[in-house]
Amino acid sequence: MRITLIGAGNLATNLGHALYKAGHELVQIYSRTMESAQTLADALNVKNITNSIANINTYSDLYIVSIKDTALADIATLLTKGKEDKLFVHTAGSMAMDTFTCPHRGVFYPMQTFSKQRIVDFSNIPLFIEAAEEDDLKTLHQLANTITGAVYEMSSEDRKYLHVAAVFCCNFANHCSALSAKILEKHNIPFSVMLPLIDETTRKIHTISPQQAQTGPAVRHDMNVMNRHVSILQEEGEERMAEIYQMMSESIQEINK
Repeated sequence: MRITLIGAGNLATNLGHALYKAGHELVQIYSRTMESAQTLADALNVKNITNSIANINTYSDLYIVSIKDTALADIATLLTKGKEDKLFVHTAGSMAMDTFTCPHRGVFYPMQTFSKQRIVDFSNIPLFIEAAEEDDLKTLHQLANTITGAVYEMSSEDRKYLHVAAVFCCNFANHCSALSAKILEKHNIPFSVMLPLIDETTRKIHTISPQQAQTGPAVRHDMNVMNRHVSILQEEGEERMAEIYQMMSESIQEINK
């Protein structure tokens, strides 16, 4: 397919690499900054770049919009103007398909954490698709199947629950690691000592449920240890972290009643 990629951030970069590897023709990259567009274009052998919505081409088969949610809501109508007969999809987990108002609209949402600095293997990433027209849904199925073996049809209504669940699994879990790193750094302990623990925590839930895998002082109701941990954090001046510790411990106990 001839594809225009609108965006050059973390997700767009990884998706661009997957599409290029699968043999699709990336004919143009748009980004708000020419520097970002050029960096991605160089990696994917794309000759046509722009930072002007007015200069986005009209001859691609598909336009994949991978930009911040707030920006998408602001410019969705501008992007499709003059290209109403083209298929536009966005990659946002939390935005409805009808953010676009053109007839040929859809969603192409790969559920994974992405960073420009680390290009991931798309072959087993769950990819959730939706389209307003049946023929467009078939097109998205065909496209998705060229980059991953895990393709799912999902409505905007269901996808909003998927996205909030993903925030807990990924973003909040990673933030807990960031808090852990903050404690360790204060006392010159390398974060690398946590990696085997993090790896085993993740591996376990491949074979047993997260609730079954839960360990630690909260699930044991070991109040002596928990109170001591809270006191340590308070002594360190980490009042917010102490509050998070208490709130997370209470949540663990509630879900494991």
